[in-house]
Amino acid sequence: MKEGIHPDYKQTTITCACGEVIETGSTKENIQVEICSKCHPFFTGKQKLVDTGGRVEKFNRRFNRTSKQD
Repeated sequence: MKEGIHPDYKQTTITCACGEVIETGSTKENIQVEICSKCHPFFTGKQKLVDTGGRVEKFNRRFNRTSKQD
């Protein structure tokens, strides 16, 4: 590796809008994010399947599947 061409890698804090604080290493300091794994709907299990134009029902009929209702 060449000397002097790589950015400084330092400890930093990532702060989410929900209040979660994550300590990690980065080339930037004190990163602010709007959404993290603690509040994102995909990771919290609150994500809903949006049926646009009946595509989910069409898929279920085509492959003879029953839809899961929450």
